Amino acid sequence: MATPAVTAAPAVPATATVTAAPAVTATAAEPTDRFAQAPGDPYRYGVYLRPDPATCAAVTAVTSQLRAQYGIVSAGAFPPHATLVGSRHIVAPAEEIVAAVTRGLAGASPITVHNAGVRRQGVGLVYDVHHLADGVTPNAAFTDLAARVDQAVVPLEIPAPNPMGHQFDADTFRAHLSLVSHDMYVRPDLSEEVEEYVRGLPVPFPKSFPGNTVTLYRTRSDDWSGRWWQTLTWEHVHTWRLPH
Repeated sequence: MATPAVTAAPAVPATATVTAAPAVTATAAEPTDRFAQAPGDPYRYGVYLRPDPATCAAVTAVTSQLRAQYGIVSAGAFPPHATLVGSRHIVAPAEEIVAAVTRGLAGASPITVHNAGVRRQGVGLVYDVHHLADGVTPNAAFTDLAARVDQAVVPLEIPAPNPMGHQFDADTFRAHLSLVSHDMYVRPDLSEEVEEYVRGLPVPFPKSFPGNTVTLYRTRSDDWSGRWWQTLTWEHVHTWRLPH
């Protein structure tokens, strides 16, 4: 596309009478039903800040090495990115999503992103890009940019059971570039070894970069509530450049 400038149900007892299940609607399935379907499944959309090429290369170098050494793939299953809004269940046409985000980004300016290096986040490891150059003070401009995008896409979302939606919360938002993520839920025994390995990799990265490139991706998985990274595929849909 052109790049515009932005100015399991309970088991049934043997004696029970089985009746036909009702038709599934966007709100019919329970969140506990792992393989429940909703309109638009199995697709999701994410809007990401794309780092500069050198930072993308650093992320790819780390995730590729982890795949080669340990078979760790969840972070590398995505293109290098910092999530603004992720895994949103939207059935509107892509053109409508692009138009909504274009409106949301109107007037937005590039931000300066600072990379504080490898840090733990949850069970994984990330490049910490949430803070200013001091590595302590949150970069409010990053959170504000994510809030803009969230406000743009929320009206297009519909409920999905698989899994519950990833809702934006400014208080808990943490900008990051994933290096190791969900694999560690499956292999917690590797956590310390993998961290030592990542910190020992001779992979240079820029200490800062201009946050001026926002991208829309369409993602697909057969099991969003389970090991989604094993079947994840994605496609780039659109890029916005934030004007100086």
